[in-house]
Amino acid sequence: MVAKDPKMVTAMELMNPYEKPPSMSASQTMRTFLYNRETGAFMGRTASSWGKIGLFYLIFYGVLAALVAICFWGFFQTLDPRIPRWQLERSIIGTNPGLGFRPMPPTENVESTLIWYRGTDSENFKHWVDSLQTFLKDYITPGSVLGLGANINKCDYNQPPPPGKVCDVDVKNWHPCTKENRYNYHKSAPCIFLKLNKARISLKLKIYGWRPDFYNDTENLPTKMPLDLKEHIASLKGNNSLQLNTIWVSCEGENPADQENIGPINYLPRRGFPGYFYPYENSEGYLSPLVAVHFVRPRTGILINVECKAWAKNIKHSRTDKIGAVHFELMID
Repeated sequence: MVAKDPKMVTAMELMNPYEKPPSMSASQTMRTFLYNRETGAFMGRTASSWGKIGLFYLIFYGVLAALVAICFWGFFQTLDPRIPRWQLERSIIGTNPGLGFRPMPPTENVESTLIWYRGTDSENFKHWVDSLQTFLKDYITPGSVLGLGANINKCDYNQPPPPGKVCDVDVKNWHPCTKENRYNYHKSAPCIFLKLNKARISLKLKIYGWRPDFYNDTENLPTKMPLDLKEHIASLKGNNSLQLNTIWVSCEGENPADQENIGPINYLPRRGFPGYFYPYENSEGYLSPLVAVHFVRPRTGILINVECKAWAKNIKHSRTDKIGAVHFELMID
C-alpha cells in the first residue's frame, strides 16, 4: 500500500470519528473558526474554496447585472426624452387642465388660499411681492427676453410660432402689475396671476399635446358664462376674428355679497390665454402664458371669496376635482 502524502490528507481524514473532539473554550472556538491552523481554513473555508466561491458569485452577479443593464437599455430605447409615452386620455394627467394662481400664502399655511395683507405696511405685504417675484423670475430674466433666446419668437394671432419655436411672454404688457410697481399691493389694488396647468398635481405640470376648443362663436356661448365676458367676446367679433381663438378667463365673487365687494377687475394683457401658445410640445424655452388679474377697488376690511374660471369647450369646471377653475380669498386691511 502506497503511503499518502501528508499534504494531501484532508481535515476529515485527520479526524477520528470515534474520538471525542477536544473541549475548547468559547474564545478558542472563535479563534479556531476564524483561522484553523491544522487545516489552514479561514472562517470554515480554505483559500482555494473562498477563491472558487468568490469567482462563482462574481460571474453570477456580473451576468445578472449585464442582463438588467440590457433590459434597461432596451426600455429606454422606446422612450423619447421630449415626448411623453402616455398622452392626454392615456396619461395620469388627463385632458382637462386646471387653473392655478399666484402668489400663494406662506409655507406654514400651505393649505390656505387666503391673500390677506395691510396695504399701508410694506413689511406686511412683502411676502406677497417676493412670492410673485420668485414665480415670475423665468419671465423677466434675460434668458426669456425676446432676442436673447434663439428659440423665442414674437407671436400674435396672425403669426403663430414656427414648428419647434416658442412664443415670447412680454412682461411689459402687465402694467401696473409689475415688479417696479410692487404689483400694486401698496395701493390696496393687488394683482393676482393666473396660469393654465394641471393645478391638482403641480403648477409647473403641463398637458402635452392638448389643444383648446375655443368659444369663438358669439352665438353659441355657454349660459353659465358671465355676462361681461360674453359682451367682451362679442366686442371682438368685428375686429380680427382670430382673437376669438382664446381660452377666456373670468373672475367674480362667489356670493352676492362678494360680487358687491369685489369691485372692478382688469385682465392684463388680455382677457385670456392666446391660442397660439398651444399645444404645448415641450419645446426649449417654452413659458406658459399668464393673465394678471388686477383688482382695481376691492372693499377693504371685508373677506372676499373669488372664483376664477378658464373657458373653452373642452375645459370642464369642478371645484371638487380642482379642474377648470380656482378659488381664493382676498382680504385687505
